[in-house]
Amino acid sequence: MAGNLPQQECKPVSTGVDKDNLVIPLIDFGPFLNGTPADKHSVGIAVTEAFKTSGFLYLKNHGIPPSVVSRVFASSARFFARPQAEKDSLGWTTPQSNRGYVARGREKLTRPDDKSNVQALRSANPDLKETMEIGRDGVEGLPNRWPDHIDDEGKDFKQVMQSFFQTCKELHTQVMRAVSIGMNLPESFFDEFVDAGDNNLRLLHYPPIPRSVFSSNPDQVRAGEHSDYGSLTLLFQDARGGLQVRSPKGTFIDATPIPDTIVVNAGDLLARWSNDTIKSTKHRVVEPPKPANSEAEDSSDMYPARYSIAYFCNPNNDKFIEALPGTYGEDLHIPKKYSGITSGDYLVQRLTATY
Repeated sequence: MAGNLPQQECKPVSTGVDKDNLVIPLIDFGPFLNGTPADKHSVGIAVTEAFKTSGFLYLKNHGIPPSVVSRVFASSARFFARPQAEKDSLGWTTPQSNRGYVARGREKLTRPDDKSNVQALRSANPDLKETMEIGRDGVEGLPNRWPDHIDDEGKDFKQVMQSFFQTCKELHTQVMRAVSIGMNLPESFFDEFVDAGDNNLRLLHYPPIPRSVFSSNPDQVRAGEHSDYGSLTLLFQDARGGLQVRSPKGTFIDATPIPDTIVVNAGDLLARWSNDTIKSTKHRVVEPPKPANSEAEDSSDMYPARYSIAYFCNPNNDKFIEALPGTYGEDLHIPKKYSGITSGDYLVQRLTATY
């Protein structure tokens, strides 16, 4: 039986972070994509265990070439360098759409259990970022806000992002297949839940900022403490750093960028779907860590810009989400913790509270 294979037959796991009881493993996804059934089983168990314990993992050999990621980052940077008026003309409109440009300070990320007034938080400690939100193309009445009518660079931006959206969609399917195996479900269990690609590609730009902004306000962050809304997030970081994950001890630990990896974390809807078997862990983006070997940069009055790319994975909008088989029952002495809800309704509720 695959689950009883000796450990030496497949070693997909090393450690990316281990501090304050927070362990974020580094998982080699190559054996899942290209290996034997036993390899796939081993990786599936590793992925699911990471989501059950820390809620986070690093994924390497994930099948997306570094050259593709570099091109997306470059295209993103050129977009955010556009004049403000051009970006504003592509502005985000509604939670139902969740497409378009979001100017600095408009979004305030908070925890779902935070009852504070979001407007007050936004005024006191606005998230220091701007974003571009891209959804699935072809949804009636909910068009993406492409800059392709502005210039040739806008046309290239559209092509690059459409291709990357599809690439990430395919990886989402594969990671959910790994979760299926790890949850003792048929490998294809989630396929019908994710085949539409009702996901969100978010380009993030954290502009250069004076160090004094942070020193004068201890509560200031680049993105506030929050958990993600959907099933999974695929996060592509630049080398600057700043992402922190909350540990079981309540401290925030640096999720330091590891070249050519993706940070993958479980979201609130997957936690709900798993009857809280899987964790959706709080995280935030703060001032960059002190450079290890750069006295010149460390003496500067400004923090440089930071870019990241998040691909928020969701079940199809029309799918009804309720506790997965094997996560509840009289024999387990575990009740269903949540009532069922359609994925689309859940996400709109969360987005409405954010903007």
